[in-house]
Amino acid sequence: MKPETLQSIAASLASHAKIEPKKGGKKDAHSRYEIKNKNYQRVLIHNARFLFTTDKDDHISILENHSIIIEGDIIKEVLPSDKVKQQNFDIVYDAGKRGGAVITPGLINTHAHIHMYLMRSAMMLDEGESIDETIAAMARWQKFETEAALAIAAIGDITEQQKYGITTTLTHGPSFEAAEIAAQSTKQNLINAVSAVSNSRPDNTPEMAAEYLKEKNSASIPAINIHYLYKASSEVLKQMRALQEQYNALFTFHMAESEFVAKQAEKIHGMRETALLEKHGLLNERTLASHVIYVTGSEIKKLVQHKVGIAHLPTSNAIHKSGTFKFWLFDEKNGAPYVSLGTDSVVSKSRLDILTEAYQARITHLYDNTIKFGSLFKMITANGARVLHMPDRGKILPGHKADICFWKLKDRGFVPYDVNNPITLVGNLITHGGRTVRDLMINGKFIIKDRKHLLINESELLDQTQSAHMQMRGKVEKGRA
Repeated sequence: MKPETLQSIAASLASHAKIEPKKGGKKDAHSRYEIKNKNYQRVLIHNARFLFTTDKDDHISILENHSIIIEGDIIKEVLPSDKVKQQNFDIVYDAGKRGGAVITPGLINTHAHIHMYLMRSAMMLDEGESIDETIAAMARWQKFETEAALAIAAIGDITEQQKYGITTTLTHGPSFEAAEIAAQSTKQNLINAVSAVSNSRPDNTPEMAAEYLKEKNSASIPAINIHYLYKASSEVLKQMRALQEQYNALFTFHMAESEFVAKQAEKIHGMRETALLEKHGLLNERTLASHVIYVTGSEIKKLVQHKVGIAHLPTSNAIHKSGTFKFWLFDEKNGAPYVSLGTDSVVSKSRLDILTEAYQARITHLYDNTIKFGSLFKMITANGARVLHMPDRGKILPGHKADICFWKLKDRGFVPYDVNNPITLVGNLITHGGRTVRDLMINGKFIIKDRKHLLINESELLDQTQSAHMQMRGKVEKGRA
């Protein structure tokens, strides 16, 4: 499909909402926003009731009544509110007003399939007993996905993630262009891992992936993926390593997601997946493995030693009866800092919310030990930034990118909390999560204001999503006849 067609789809979904000064220069006494310049560069987030982040040493930091000064897309200062002069700012956001706001870094999702958004409810026709059956059913749907449908799906998926506070996402998918148009339209920080080997796109090749890795001006960050290692030849795996090395690219794949997958690698390649990675030079810190369930203690040791990133997907693992990730074995080997969390797709999770994923991680591993809320918070912020090699994301510190979530403090998800121990708010955020953000900032720009998306017309998006879903469903059902 021509790029102009995808651009026209994006244009049809664009919102006409704006951030601009009130007419006549009047100040809205009710609003948290004082807007002086619609082309804003200098922003003051003033007097946040609570600010949660991790510090430069990865310790949880809880700040009360602090302000954040932003210039362009960079956080310049984080300081006590009484030290700030509210002058010469294009926007002042009053984070202490009407009960105040809880501020966190933008959340990071290290495993998503944004092209699958149209498949919400679709899998009801193919309810399998295992992940292997579900994967087989997915392919029957995905072969009918057009580029236009993929673009609508990608924008729908990302905007849902943004409503739950996710500002950075790694997505696996067959179409670079559809994910790219979503990144352009939503301004999401998007790592766009295009499939070098694809069930639904037989024409996808390492050579095609290489062309995307050459992109210098894309809105998304190009990366490469293979769904399962056993589906790739030794030659393809060599090419993956060459591309990883040449372009410093992230390589990601689904590892040992089921016993079948683990055994297939041995059957086809004569060795387990960890050994296969090592053989082809892919056992390194620029490799991100998802699921990682059926691995041995010695494999875990190697994965940790080589700083391979892990995307833990507890909800997906439970829904598809895949098995349980061995979190505490990774932790024992000092691998916890490289364990992040992902939402997977709408086929594998009820809603694209990383906070409920953190809570599911706590529940999943509770019988062995309790993952502390501070550790869960790191998984969806600092750890995610680490495994994605984005050192300027995931924290609210000077010099970092201004990706910020604004959560309403006076909310049933937060209240009551222990005023003498504010870390209880982090526990409440995760345990009673699923709340949508009040406001969201990505790279210094407000993307959601007063719970309304500023870039995408959500009503039109829902209409187009429903229409595209039914078109695809019709093709699938016709194919069955």
